[in-house]
Amino acid sequence: MTVALIIGDLQRGITDKYPFAGKVLPQVAELLPRARAAGVRVVFVHFAMRGNGADLPPGNALVRSFFEAGDTFHEGSAGTELTLPVADEDVVVLKRRASAFAGTDLDLVLRAGGVDTVAIAGVATSAMVAATCYDAADRGYHVTVLRDGCADGDPAMHDFFMDAVFPSRGFEVVSSAEWSTR
Repeated sequence: MTVALIIGDLQRGITDKYPFAGKVLPQVAELLPRARAAGVRVVFVHFAMRGNGADLPPGNALVRSFFEAGDTFHEGSAGTELTLPVADEDVVVLKRRASAFAGTDLDLVLRAGGVDTVAIAGVATSAMVAATCYDAADRGYHVTVLRDGCADGDPAMHDFFMDAVFPSRGFEVVSSAEWSTR
């Protein structure tokens, strides 16, 4: 089993503005050295849109609201900078939709490394985490979700996904401390 740790949307424009997102930083920061030491591929995924709006889906009010909220989520802005430090051996993927796989080279990177299992951390549970879990499973990856490495603006929604949705889909749900990198 070859494992990758996917950390999604822990970027300045989110962790600095949404308190729920900042709460996962200590757990994920503590996890990084252990994952790297075990040879786990660490992949940071961050969200940004082109400043000219060329990648906005027509009729999608939610994505448009991110775009129109100033330049926080515009490519190259300070809001798209990763909050946690990236090591030389890590991979950084830029995404423009909820899933870390949608329109990115994430699958290519994982397959090139022989990865068959992904552990997912990040925000928000009901958005990036869920979308990435479903995409990963559809592509044949075994999926683990790090309960305390994820958060949602609605704690009840987070618990619902962790306690009901993810287990019903066959995803393993564990704490960061319980997660085995092997």
